Amino acid sequence: MGERCEQKNKYYDIYLELETKILDGSYRAGELLPSEHELSKQFEVSRETIRKALVLLLENGFIQKLQGKGSVVIDRERYAFPVSGLTSFKELHKAQNMNAVTKVIKNEYETLPEDVRHYVSLKKGAKAWHIERIRYLEGEAVILDKDFLLDTDIQAIDNSILEDSLYSYLEGQLGYEISYAQKEITVELVTDEDRALLDLYHDTHIVVVRSAVFLKDTCLFQYTESRHRLDRFRFIDFARRR
Repeated sequence: MGERCEQKNKYYDIYLELETKILDGSYRAGELLPSEHELSKQFEVSRETIRKALVLLLENGFIQKLQGKGSVVIDRERYAFPVSGLTSFKELHKAQNMNAVTKVIKNEYETLPEDVRHYVSLKKGAKAWHIERIRYLEGEAVILDKDFLLDTDIQAIDNSILEDSLYSYLEGQLGYEISYAQKEITVELVTDEDRALLDLYHDTHIVVVRSAVFLKDTCLFQYTESRHRLDRFRFIDFARRR
């Protein structure tokens, strides 16, 4: 009993020491931890004890196992996404000094998918510009944005504009007055598409933000589905008691 307790405390102590070194920057994001063999020599314990400590680090979001390489330290910095505001990704990028890149993977005029059509209550066969973009932060694909521009007057928009700022173009060049949005935030199971397009590692869930965006004249203008990797973002709001 006493020996088993001591062994348990040992791997937990190792976990705490490694956690501290990650948090204080001794092991930086993107760096590999020493190998199991090196750690077992350093702490004078078996590799099995080291593995248990590494499992705790993995489960608590400090490391990611890479086959053939070892344990890499995860960047735990989270960017703040306002819930109540209507802010473009480029505006957030500039405000929070994100090292961000956008890649357009779809830009087509097509019939709305049934789930989107039902969400925005449009008639069967309604069409829209369907735009999909992947957002990369620090070289990792962490957001999949799906936009449906519902105004039939909108013409094709060049990918270079979509990779810069869609809202700047719509407001600055086309004169749209984008006013407010109704948002729904859920945590959902990762789909095969999420897995194929985003760097999710072993994540099983993803944050999904669905927004119906309206113009100043209250016309429904856009539907957006934004799929976020869990560990890189926090969603913030300001609340006042009435």
